[in-house]
Amino acid sequence: MTCKLSVNVNAIAQLRNRRNLPWPSVVDLSRIALEAGAYGITVHPRPDERHIRRSDVPELAHMIRGEFTGKEFNIEGNPDARFCEIVEAVMPDQVTLVPDDIRQSTSDHGWTIEAHRSFLTDIIARLKQAGMRVSIFIDPDPAAPQQAAEVGADRVEIYTGPYGGSFDAAETARELKRLIATGNAAKAAGIGLNAGHDLTVANLPAVVAGLPHLQEVSIGHALTAEALEYGMAEAVRRFRAACGDPVA
Repeated sequence: MTCKLSVNVNAIAQLRNRRNLPWPSVVDLSRIALEAGAYGITVHPRPDERHIRRSDVPELAHMIRGEFTGKEFNIEGNPDARFCEIVEAVMPDQVTLVPDDIRQSTSDHGWTIEAHRSFLTDIIARLKQAGMRVSIFIDPDPAAPQQAAEVGADRVEIYTGPYGGSFDAAETARELKRLIATGNAAKAAGIGLNAGHDLTVANLPAVVAGLPHLQEVSIGHALTAEALEYGMAEAVRRFRAACGDPVA
């Protein structure tokens, strides 16, 4: 199985919002990413709209569906009433449920599924009935995938921040071992597997090698940083290569 790349364009939107001007264009750069072989686009529309705005979401959905048959749109976020309105209006291919708080600068932990079992069961059933695939953001914990399967999720996305943020060899090895154990638990639970957060061209190949059944990675910050140096298309190609996706 080839791990597929979804490009998170939040950082592009955040740069645009610094001047409240229409550039850099989130839609145009998403188009370049898809033309370069990215499998999908990810957005995380937070309530304060500090990066992706609510108005960006239908524009991106229209572009992807109109120009890129077979590519996917993934919307992630905390499933409050506003978020559910957004996803039910555009019907993305995948919804990733993240337990964000408005005070967080970025996603930094997964769901405590047992503590939110009833809520997650209900919201997942609602979204799946509407035809959307549902993934749950989890910490690297081998117990979490089975719990996610029990509440009805189609996939889990493992939070890879502790691995990606480690620069000590021994700690990196320990965190990679946790990721692999959690990913193998997802396979055993019969649930799909995604991953994301602080993954780079340098640290991604070890994750892909350790989890050959990894289906998708969502990458924004590091890919946007590389795009500043190499351009968006080349940055996508570099990350595709790191995923083990053959690049012509």
